[in-house]
Amino acid sequence: MTTPNRPFSVLIASSLAVAMAAASGSALADYPERPLTLIVPWAAGGGTDATARTIARALEEQLGQNVNVVNRTGGSGVVGHTTMINARPDGYTIGLATGEVNMMHWQGLTNLTFEDFTPIAQINYDFPGIQVAADSPYDTLEALLEAIRTEPKGTFTASGTGQGGVWHLAFAGFLMDQGIDADQVTWIPSEGAAPAMTELVSGGIDIVPSSVPEARSMIEAGRVKSFAVMSPERIPSFPDIPTTQELIGSNYQVGEWRGIAGPKGMDPDIVATLEAALEAAYQSDTYQEFMQQQGFGTEWRDAEAFGQLMQEMDGVFGDIVEQVGLAN
Repeated sequence: MTTPNRPFSVLIASSLAVAMAAASGSALADYPERPLTLIVPWAAGGGTDATARTIARALEEQLGQNVNVVNRTGGSGVVGHTTMINARPDGYTIGLATGEVNMMHWQGLTNLTFEDFTPIAQINYDFPGIQVAADSPYDTLEALLEAIRTEPKGTFTASGTGQGGVWHLAFAGFLMDQGIDADQVTWIPSEGAAPAMTELVSGGIDIVPSSVPEARSMIEAGRVKSFAVMSPERIPSFPDIPTTQELIGSNYQVGEWRGIAGPKGMDPDIVATLEAALEAAYQSDTYQEFMQQQGFGTEWRDAEAFGQLMQEMDGVFGDIVEQVGLAN
């Protein structure tokens, strides 16, 4: 029976709204009810992939659901990051976003920016090392830099990520810090450090300025040597590798952040659930022991602080892209 002031159609609409809200609340309360997908924008075998697979295992322990890692490579990180932002914002497809988010749009590679993501948590930060093949004719960083400075432009090639990716920009900035033109070394794009390492040991390229942990297997096999790392201090897992500051007095330091993010518009309750689960996963032995053993850097920021970092680094990398001459 209806009242004079509330037509039957209004009551039906109100009832439907209440039912939908209740259903939505119930769904959020039960989240996650099925496996999650974690998108990785770089190739299997590299540092981003290893970090993603380890945090996925730790996250599974917290959520009670499988977290399936899927590599979506291509376009210097554009393909994978685009896959992340185009996913439904329901919390079932998230990604391990990387610092390339702060670089790609400045180069005209994509229109996506940090504002297209929902930040959830930062879990990692790594500084680049400077690696060459074990049979390289150069035995020290100083000798390599002198050869780069004096040999004709294009004599040396380097790789480790896509054109304008973090290791490219970090190395280009380092060359400029040493008074060398950024284009003195030709950058060969790759889908990550793992394939670049393969090219390095086969003689296809001369230098891979990636994180040192990404070179670990080749270093331990005696096929690659790392001259130095562009970090404030030596990496505990690689105590024999000096910093660039120690060797040549350079304080230039630019690294790679990695964090879990989803598409724009995620429900705050789902973000909070994931953030809490990720913090526990980050602190777990599964994650911390692996990262320490491999030498990867660990750095935690919650959703709010991670969002602030993404915004701040966007300006930093924008300046580097401009200085290197890749702005478009």
